[in-house]
Amino acid sequence: MRRHASLIVLAVSGVVAGCAARVAPVEPAAPLPVVAPENLVVPEVAPVAPLRDPIDVLIATSEGHFAAGQRELELGHLTAASLLFDKAVDVLHASATGGRGEPRLAAHYERLVSRISALEILALREGDGFTQARTEPAVIDDLLAVATLDLPDPSTATTAIVAADLAETEHDLPIELNDRILSFIELFQGNLRTFMQDSLHRGAKYMPMVQSVFRQEGLPLDLAYLAIVESGFKSNALSRASARGIWQFMPATGKEHGLKQDWFIDERSDPEKSTRAAAQYLKTLNKMFDGDWNLAMASYNAGPGRLQRAVKSSKLNDYWKLTATSRYLPKETRNYVPMIMAAVIIAKNPTQYGFEPGVAPPLAYDRVTVPDALDLRTVAEWTESTIDEIRELNPELRRTITPVGSHELKVPVGTAPIVEARLAEASPATFARFERHTVKSGETLATIARRYKVTTVDLASANGLATKARLATRQTLLIPRAANAALASRPAEPPAASTSASTTLTYWVKSGDTLFGIARQFDTTVDDIKRWNSLTSSRIGIGDRLTIHRNNN
Repeated sequence: MRRHASLIVLAVSGVVAGCAARVAPVEPAAPLPVVAPENLVVPEVAPVAPLRDPIDVLIATSEGHFAAGQRELELGHLTAASLLFDKAVDVLHASATGGRGEPRLAAHYERLVSRISALEILALREGDGFTQARTEPAVIDDLLAVATLDLPDPSTATTAIVAADLAETEHDLPIELNDRILSFIELFQGNLRTFMQDSLHRGAKYMPMVQSVFRQEGLPLDLAYLAIVESGFKSNALSRASARGIWQFMPATGKEHGLKQDWFIDERSDPEKSTRAAAQYLKTLNKMFDGDWNLAMASYNAGPGRLQRAVKSSKLNDYWKLTATSRYLPKETRNYVPMIMAAVIIAKNPTQYGFEPGVAPPLAYDRVTVPDALDLRTVAEWTESTIDEIRELNPELRRTITPVGSHELKVPVGTAPIVEARLAEASPATFARFERHTVKSGETLATIARRYKVTTVDLASANGLATKARLATRQTLLIPRAANAALASRPAEPPAASTSASTTLTYWVKSGDTLFGIARQFDTTVDDIKRWNSLTSSRIGIGDRLTIHRNNN
């Protein structure tokens, strides 16, 4: 082989030589530049993506839909959550094994339907009409407790700052410079700094409305800051004495001033309605004490009767003289007015006392008339907002639904036309249905409550009755059990005529389920479930989707 290779080389050389005799000489090429090794540029080669396990892809896709459904559920969007949960299961159904043949898929499948089932049951329970709006402890309890302790002595610097501030800032309340007010300014700048700052921020959205109402009623605008001491501007504040809302109305006082309170609603938590009631009450107290705002504010805390007795027994009608001794009023009332004065001083010039001004857009909303009891989560979904946003706009609602019958609901600005359009096309099933019971001879609230598995307190409250009230034969009672669509979003076969007033939901069969157990859970029968789902036997498997019609009558 080597000899043949040499012959080939020689032959080629001869040909080249012969050609060279007839071709013009070629200029030698320029030498190639020498590139140092460290300067060599090596082109990048894209890495080849590793092949993904198709089972892992299915599980990840299913889990992604489930997680998205959870997020929608947290926002109160039931329909969107249901669609996503359905997708999470449908992804597995679409696999070659139907979600059950491969061990990893089967394990994920079972865990998935168990989680979805648990969330459906939770959503059903939360929307059953019993869920109460959250409340927070009223700050007045803690503030007055602090006021009974030893207060800090005012510093020379604070005294000088406040004196200069009072000389330059106009106030429409009679604020004087004294150690009791200065001590509370020190306290708000010290141990209660966070409370004061948070109150200024919360109050920013309410102040335009409050001052507008007070201006209409001819009240001093500085009185608006009384709400800092009462509630820190928390509309859901509830005191240990059962006072509620921004202005901390007691139940009886609230009713006297037109604030409705029942099982569905407590208008003491309605910022605007309670502010108008507070304005009327403060005007009444002011007249009662001959135009003295200090005594009027003190009576707002202690009650007008108690303050009148203190004035009468002391023969003193000057607040500062009346409260200079502990003989006539408790310490919390003696410190109540100076606490308000300190709050007014700081709120009018927060930066001067080391606080940030409260900044927030003013309270704004649209109003729509809802014809009957409607789940707030449905409203949240229609308006593309969250359940918390709808509740924040309607803090007077004590439940997750609007009251039975017509109700004016506040919705985010710009969404009223959307809600009205959805209401116009809504079916009767959109609204919650409450059961009614006609009282028979010998029945009591307690026996009826046991029959319907509700508390006597809820039953009495829903009907505006005392828990020990006697019932009249043939009296009609509202049973506080609202229907709820839970996570049902798929169209289902219409139920039989006997269940026309029902809630339709989707139930995913989980490990250990039987038709009998599911029937008991939803207060129905095995035969009904089989009929609704066209089942010819009682055999069900994990992940099977069942349509349930929950009777509301």
